[in-house]
Amino acid sequence: MAIQIFGFRALWSPLFFIVLSLILIVFFLLTVKYRKKFSNSEPLTIRQGIYFSLGIIVLYIVKGSPIDLMGHLMFYAHMIQMAILCLVIPQFFILGIPPWIWRSLLKNNAFKKIFSFLTKPIIALILFNVIFSIYHIPIVFDYVKTDMYLHAGYTSLLFLMSIIFWWPLINEVEENKSFNGLKKVGYIFAGGALLLPACGLIIFADVPLYATYSDPEAWSKSLELCVPAATLSGLTLSGPEMFSSLSVVYDQQLGGIIMKIIQEVVYGVALAKIFFSWYRKEQEEQKEIDKQYQINPQPID
Repeated sequence: MAIQIFGFRALWSPLFFIVLSLILIVFFLLTVKYRKKFSNSEPLTIRQGIYFSLGIIVLYIVKGSPIDLMGHLMFYAHMIQMAILCLVIPQFFILGIPPWIWRSLLKNNAFKKIFSFLTKPIIALILFNVIFSIYHIPIVFDYVKTDMYLHAGYTSLLFLMSIIFWWPLINEVEENKSFNGLKKVGYIFAGGALLLPACGLIIFADVPLYATYSDPEAWSKSLELCVPAATLSGLTLSGPEMFSSLSVVYDQQLGGIIMKIIQEVVYGVALAKIFFSWYRKEQEEQKEIDKQYQINPQPID
């Protein structure tokens, strides 16, 4: 059955689109038109503008487009959402928001204390992975997925923790770069290891874990998070099998595999960036040593 039966509002989330559009407009007003009103501000680079815009666009795609509705119909679509929301979009926002804005936020002592504590590598690593793993415990998952406010709150918390997780690795605020290449490599490997139990539980389970994808009543209630009640009341739905040829177990296993593959790809790209950054730094240091030697050659004994 086609998902168009749920209507325009469920498919395209117009209110969410408006909110994200306003955020994007405000961002460019603050960083371009009214930037000079802020002390120590710096011109917005094309790279920063592209990253922030990509963050907004991809956030709308995974949480406002039909992909969001599909995430309530099929578990594998939900895991695609989670992977992009937690592993990709936070990087766009961290790199897209200019360092001078981060510095302005960190001037607030209360914010600085909390943020500095949460972004300590060990704390960030544990918090993100624990909160992600708890979310996918069946009893927690089903409870969250059937309560609109709890779902919005937990998803927002998970997104904030994912920003905290990525901050030690990729932030461009010079005074907050206390992480060297080797430690970053260990951090990424630890992140992959901590995420493995949650993915493994899902991949190797041979029975349905989540009532919101296997029980018609719980599944129908979870749809209320994105489909207007008036629309749902006019539909006759028996369960997720109406929209997918996959069995519940295969859909569940596919979701776990997709999550793990996306995680491996994203972490692999991060490792490659760390390696090439380290290599460039080594090359620059060697060039500087060679330059100094040419200016002041040392006698050979």
